[in-house]
Amino acid sequence: AEKLEKDRDNALLSRGPRFRMDAEMIRDHALAVSGLLSTKMYGAPVKPYQPSDIWNMVGLPGGDTRNYVQDKGEDLYRRSLYTFWKRMAPPPNLEAFNAPSREVCTVRRERTNTPLQALVTLNDPQFVEAARNLAQQAIAAGIDDDSQIIDFIARRVLSRSLNDQEQAILLTDKQEFADYYTSKPDDAKALIAVGESKADDSIAPEKLATWTLVCNQVMNLDEALNK
Repeated sequence: AEKLEKDRDNALLSRGPRFRMDAEMIRDHALAVSGLLSTKMYGAPVKPYQPSDIWNMVGLPGGDTRNYVQDKGEDLYRRSLYTFWKRMAPPPNLEAFNAPSREVCTVRRERTNTPLQALVTLNDPQFVEAARNLAQQAIAAGIDDDSQIIDFIARRVLSRSLNDQEQAILLTDKQEFADYYTSKPDDAKALIAVGESKADDSIAPEKLATWTLVCNQVMNLDEALNK
């Protein structure tokens, strides 16, 4: 009632309509909370992670966009605004979130909620790498206190601390992840090897993989993907 009285026009964020963020915002948000997002401005378009051979079916023989050649270093983490766009084969991780193909003018984007989108944010190298980098920061901030680590993650991704029930769920999941990776260290090494950035050698692979999945879980909450 108090917010309604102060904001009858829904102009403030606290009462504005809730909706899933646009494709570019979702990717940029993941990079931002992980500390990977490049602040570089302007310049040529970049080619971040995409499935291999994605342009082969639509590329002209001899054309300069016949083959997709992924960029390296900072260019992998630039804002989605700078992503090179081939209209006949748009970036699939953006297309899954209703980014228009740019073949025609789009006045208003569609907003959908599909299982494919969850597969992107759970498994796409850009998002897995972002979760791992966030995990590295969280471990450094909380040292060996699981509650502090979880609080760091929540504040970075959700801009708030978790309540006792939410924290208990994550602590339970964290223990399950830890048990799994302790018994399967090769899987832990494979997970933290995703992406161009190097994993922190000072953190045991099993521990880093465990917290990577915790971060990935928080980054996939509706609260993290919606305005």
